[in-house]
Amino acid sequence: MAISTSILLVIALAPLLGCLLAGFLGKFIGRAGAHSATILGVAISCALSMYVLYQLCTGAVPVYNQNIYTWFEIGKYTATVGFLIDKLSAMMMVVVTFVSLLVHIYTIGYMAEDDGYQRFFSYISLFTFSMLMLVMSNNFMQLFFGWEAVGLVSYLLIGFWFKRPTAIFANLKAFLVNRVGDFGFLLGIAAILYFLGTLDYSTAFANAPSLVGKTLQITQNHAWDAATVIGVLLFIGAMGKSAQVPLHVWLPDSMEGPTPISALIHAATMVTAGIFMVARMSPIFELSEGALSFIMVIGATGALFTGLIGIVQNDIKRVVAYSTLSQLGYMTVALGVSAYAGAVFHLMTHAFFKALLFLGAGSVIIAMHHEQDMRYMGGLRKYMPVTWITMWIGSLALCGVPFFAGFYSKDAIIEAVGESHRWGAGYAYACVLIGAFVTALYTFRQMYLTFHGKERFTVVADHGHGHGEHAAHHDAHHGDAHHGEHHDDAHHDDHGHHEPGVLHHAPKESPWVVTLPLVLLAIPSIVIGAIGAKSMLYSGWFGEAIHVNEANNVLAELSHEFHDWFSAALHGFAQWPFVLVALAFAIQTYIYLFNPAVADKIKSALKPLWTVLDRKYWIDDVYFAVFAKGGVKLGRALWKGGDAAVIDGVLVDGSASLVQRVARGVRALQSGYLYHYAFAMILGLILLLGGYWLVGQ
Repeated sequence: MAISTSILLVIALAPLLGCLLAGFLGKFIGRAGAHSATILGVAISCALSMYVLYQLCTGAVPVYNQNIYTWFEIGKYTATVGFLIDKLSAMMMVVVTFVSLLVHIYTIGYMAEDDGYQRFFSYISLFTFSMLMLVMSNNFMQLFFGWEAVGLVSYLLIGFWFKRPTAIFANLKAFLVNRVGDFGFLLGIAAILYFLGTLDYSTAFANAPSLVGKTLQITQNHAWDAATVIGVLLFIGAMGKSAQVPLHVWLPDSMEGPTPISALIHAATMVTAGIFMVARMSPIFELSEGALSFIMVIGATGALFTGLIGIVQNDIKRVVAYSTLSQLGYMTVALGVSAYAGAVFHLMTHAFFKALLFLGAGSVIIAMHHEQDMRYMGGLRKYMPVTWITMWIGSLALCGVPFFAGFYSKDAIIEAVGESHRWGAGYAYACVLIGAFVTALYTFRQMYLTFHGKERFTVVADHGHGHGEHAAHHDAHHGDAHHGEHHDDAHHDDHGHHEPGVLHHAPKESPWVVTLPLVLLAIPSIVIGAIGAKSMLYSGWFGEAIHVNEANNVLAELSHEFHDWFSAALHGFAQWPFVLVALAFAIQTYIYLFNPAVADKIKSALKPLWTVLDRKYWIDDVYFAVFAKGGVKLGRALWKGGDAAVIDGVLVDGSASLVQRVARGVRALQSGYLYHYAFAMILGLILLLGGYWLVGQ
């Protein structure tokens, strides 16, 4: 028995149908119709994805790899639409559709008073379809379609509140930075077509060993190894999509989109596309030690240095955003040490607890009437018990505390890096180990500032401002984030309605459509690591989907020490990552519960370091000064020098003025006097005769 093609088509197309209904018929079917159609579409996708994964896990069906439709054939090159469904893609399908389903439900509460309600549901459903096309594809052309579609929809979602200049800045930034990565990705696909002669995964992977010994003449005096060039180019695509240094700058700014989008983009879908792609291309990456070292060093740098920025953030969503950058770094490091299964396993566990943290942050933002600065929160645990408990679960999972989901995946990555002997592994190990301490620092700081300690807000009687409990007020007036700006000064909305720390109603727990997704995400944030650790990491669960050379198989070395999930967690309490997490917990507990004044003293003492982190290493500033302003200056120079001076001045205006001058000269000959014309005829006759005489000589 094989997986039914019709089931796979329904999985991919159900969200697209929901998107079309909400998008084109939104006015006719109304709000309830829009969210019902899209939620039903994604729910069908999710249920069928779980069924397909179950069939694969039980061995009831073999791997599915079929072309469904031929797009075009040019000579020996063929582009098709088809599906490759193995355990890797099936697991991704379940994660994408499950998180997307919960985000859809959560959106009913979060966007309840927004004017673009139907449009929003249409976008997030289209996003789900795009991601499914990406992970289900069996060829590079379809992969690239899904890749670009995800980028396009993220542009629409980040700039959803398009009347806000900061939102337009953020979505343009995301789009342009991703174009840089996508250019490398396209070149990588072109190189695969050039060397392997196919766009089909299975054929390309089967022929991949033929790349050994082949070179590519990029520079005049040096021939580059073909596998390394392909690997680096493909990974540049992943650097854009998965926000790796130095193409990471778009992701924190994407906080400009509504909170459900932050959860969708940052947790399970867009940013993990690059990680999934590298894991899928493992037969090609395994051919190049150079490309893998490059991946490992980039990932390690991101894991530590972007995490450090999270420590100085005051916006509750930005802390979680920098946490995402750091965790993507961990996944990338795992790819770089050939622990592809570790990267994908962390991708899965991270999807649940990071979506939980984003949606939890959104719940807090709703309760605080769209105040996002944690310095004006505090003591919220008694008002919002469900949000408080679920966010602690997500935070402990993020920090890799034993028995929580993040522990099994994160610790496996740290140990795999320690086991690796690849160039750069020592640096990477130091980064991921220190990164565990940094993660705990910003996570516990966020939790204490938000939920613990004394209340740093004042509730005043409502005088009819009508601050809604939902996002509509936020849409019109209040930014989720501010590009390139600091949050140190008290922020307020454009209409002056909102004083920092002043609320018109006491905070209260969010409605069930918001808290239910939190609870449903908290459950896998606890149990999914223990359930999947042994099989996914050490038992070859992914089968042929992931290829690792015997000499590079660091997870196989670690498997000898892993017996079961319980003993692994107990052993984890004695490991360095947990010791560092416990140390960070002790530090932050002392500071934020017992001696808050210490925080300001530390900030003053480390002012230069704080400035470096607050300015995000000036990378955004450099990009803006060099590329954005440089691009404008180059455009202006080309406009003035080329368009105005050459095209307008010489070609258009110049030719017109030449005709005008010639016409003015010729017009002088048309005097209207007979003797002028007789004189001209005689002169012309003399010239003709003279010319005739010269020719005769």
